[in-house]
Amino acid sequence: MNILSFIHWNVSPEIFSLGPLHVRWYGLMFAIGFLFGYQHVEKMFKHENLNLKWLESLFIYMIVATVVGARLGHVLFYAWDYYSQHPIEILYVWQGGLASHGGTLGILIALTIWSKKVSKRNLLWVLDRVVVPTALVAALIRFGNLMNSEIYGVQTSLPWGFIFERNQETVAKHPTQIYESLSYMLTFGVMLYMYWKTKAKDYEGLIFGVFFTMIFTARFFIEFIKEEQEAFEKGMALNMGQLLSIPFVIAGIYLAIRAVKKGVVVYKNTAESGKK
Repeated sequence: MNILSFIHWNVSPEIFSLGPLHVRWYGLMFAIGFLFGYQHVEKMFKHENLNLKWLESLFIYMIVATVVGARLGHVLFYAWDYYSQHPIEILYVWQGGLASHGGTLGILIALTIWSKKVSKRNLLWVLDRVVVPTALVAALIRFGNLMNSEIYGVQTSLPWGFIFERNQETVAKHPTQIYESLSYMLTFGVMLYMYWKTKAKDYEGLIFGVFFTMIFTARFFIEFIKEEQEAFEKGMALNMGQLLSIPFVIAGIYLAIRAVKKGVVVYKNTAESGKK
């Protein structure tokens, strides 16, 4: 196929810079995602007549957990050999290196603490709500990866293949960032429908279970056409991303089935959890 049939990609990861300040697409997508998430969960809380004071602490927990968890996930799962010798560089988040599986674990731990300290409700209750905008955040972050010319696929002859010129690539590669982003947008659509158009939110863990199943099933299959992220993955039948995705898919299926069998869970809106 003629090389002109492919998409030549050489976009700068920076939107603009002012002295030491560098504004990047990745950071912008991250910020937009969390802003949308805050607004959407606020809409949910108003819809359910809940305490809006919960929102501020909820999103502080979410933001800190996402960044810390994603960073430690990359360090521990993908590059421990390096960071164990350069521990100070674990703090250099701006240099890149975030793992979605680590971010997921970080959020689960943080929301467990938040549920016990703030809402006094089951962890699954808050997870059923925060995963709705989280699917969109994930899609936006993958768009940021595209703007960074990172985490793409193996060589392809398909006409929508990207030649990532910024990385000195000369052959077209699968734009797996776009594949993942589209799959997460689909998940976001399903989450919206389940929350706003059905009674799914009353089945504790159902929305969260479907989220886990959809997100990590897509991740598992897309990994087959991704380039190896780390040298140790060479020769592995399944890469690290796939190995980490399997337990999340199993957990998602289990939670969804469990929620349906358990039935509707009703919480009373006490003075503490009532609308502000």
